[in-house]
Amino acid sequence: MIAALPMYLSHPAGNTALWHSIAQYLRQAGVADVPAELSIPTNADLTAHWLRPDLLLSQCCGYQMVDALEAKVQLVGAFRYTVPGCDGIHYSSHLVCRADDPSSSLAAFRNRVAAYNSSDSQSGYRSLRDMVAPLAVGGQLFARTIASGAHVDSLALVCSGQADIAAIDCISYAQFQRFQPEAVDGIRILGRTASAPGTPLITALGTPPALLALLRQSLHRTMADPALATTRAQLLIGGFKVVDAAAYAGMKEMDRQAAALGLARL
Repeated sequence: MIAALPMYLSHPAGNTALWHSIAQYLRQAGVADVPAELSIPTNADLTAHWLRPDLLLSQCCGYQMVDALEAKVQLVGAFRYTVPGCDGIHYSSHLVCRADDPSSSLAAFRNRVAAYNSSDSQSGYRSLRDMVAPLAVGGQLFARTIASGAHVDSLALVCSGQADIAAIDCISYAQFQRFQPEAVDGIRILGRTASAPGTPLITALGTPPALLALLRQSLHRTMADPALATTRAQLLIGGFKVVDAAAYAGMKEMDRQAAALGLARL
């Protein structure tokens, strides 16, 4: 079996410590072949990673639950993060621009350049598209968009002047502030997108119900372990909650609403 926590990588030592705790509780419960260490899939390999039949635990973008992964994985639950822009398991993205840009609203970025991490990202693409849709004229607001490949790269494009605006999920942004402050140097938060269910924890479709229950139990125990309090605080995690897959269904509805406004894509 394999495990990964590929969504938030700014503090790898914290992710490792978190996994070691989860793995320890699984072993204590009698689970064999628990991965000793986390795998680190690349962005290009993420979908293949999530669909592996030996996937014990991973974390994916919420939009993937209703898109590439629908009915192909099992939902374990979601972490509750403790940063501005989060509410329970829900999160939002910050609209960011250069600190010296005088624009005060999204509408002021008409005919300018937007950066996004990838078109299948809820936080970097779809949340921004949903805000742009009511403002679009002739199916567009921006003169051009650039796919950066990652939130940190979108920030770099904005900082360099190659792009003017981007949507960066609030958890990534807070981790950058803490662990990679150079990534947000010269960046200003302009606003915030609508809230959406947070990045889900998943397991393979074939994971037996008994093992899924032990996974959830191990996550709950890790969240309650006082020895992990510092690690959880560093990772900005406040808890874990079992979530029904229906919580993510609204993301497809947002696709339909944007398309009805003439903006299926940015």
